[in-house]
Amino acid sequence: MTNISVVIVSYNTVHLLADCLESVLTSEGVSLEVFVVENASRDESAALVRERFPCVRLIVNAGNRGFAAANNQALRECAGRYIVLLNPDTTVEPESLRTLVAFMEAHPEVGLAGPRVLNPDGTRQDSVSFRYPGERYGAVDIGDLPGKIACVMGACQIIAADLLRSLGGFDEDFFLYGEDQDLCLRIRQHGKEIGVVNDAAIRHHGGQSERETLPEEVVRKKVRAEYLFYRKHYRPETIERIRRRQRTRARWQLFLKRLLPASDRRKLAGYRVVLEETARV
Repeated sequence: MTNISVVIVSYNTVHLLADCLESVLTSEGVSLEVFVVENASRDESAALVRERFPCVRLIVNAGNRGFAAANNQALRECAGRYIVLLNPDTTVEPESLRTLVAFMEAHPEVGLAGPRVLNPDGTRQDSVSFRYPGERYGAVDIGDLPGKIACVMGACQIIAADLLRSLGGFDEDFFLYGEDQDLCLRIRQHGKEIGVVNDAAIRHHGGQSERETLPEEVVRKKVRAEYLFYRKHYRPETIERIRRRQRTRARWQLFLKRLLPASDRRKLAGYRVVLEETARV
């Protein structure tokens, strides 16, 4: 039986995809199948997979369907007991997938787990969150949840296939950003904890699919994803408290940064985006 179905959603990451696939396919001690969902990249990602990795199951989309929907496409075809959701800008250490499976087998109370995440130079990335966006104001709305970890970075996550299917997969209203936090919250609401497996490691470049996107547009996408999360999980009065707080902070930061030298004003556009987007909520 296939232990693991690895799902990689690719978008303009051909320069890193080969290394990612090589690391997965040379993993030790696991039986696996690998899916690449190609989200209408402008590069040669699909050709790379076809030519160099014929054993990988390639799904090519005519348009960019977003991260959540692309993962769900592959989920319908996965045969593995566990699903590993992996970003194409990562490489997996040889024994990490086996270690992740062993952890999940030994910890039935855990619904989803992530490995230790490293930068390309081997230093550690911050990959664990203990609060959800806006939880400072929305803790009462969320209620008591099992475990202490809110979410682990979506660069690499392992989850039992049956659990993911029972939850309906990812919420496809999330296009990019926020879908991992939403999934982790729903898993905890289902009675399972979120875990971290420090004995397993990946290396993560980070932000590669968005490297050609203007920074303020990345901020815009993140703010919209945040408010989708809020509308789904928080009461309207909680969302309004969050909105007021964000607008006050953005105005204050815009005022302060106007007093700084031009070289230190790089975040101005991002705060303007926050004001624009929260005005529409």
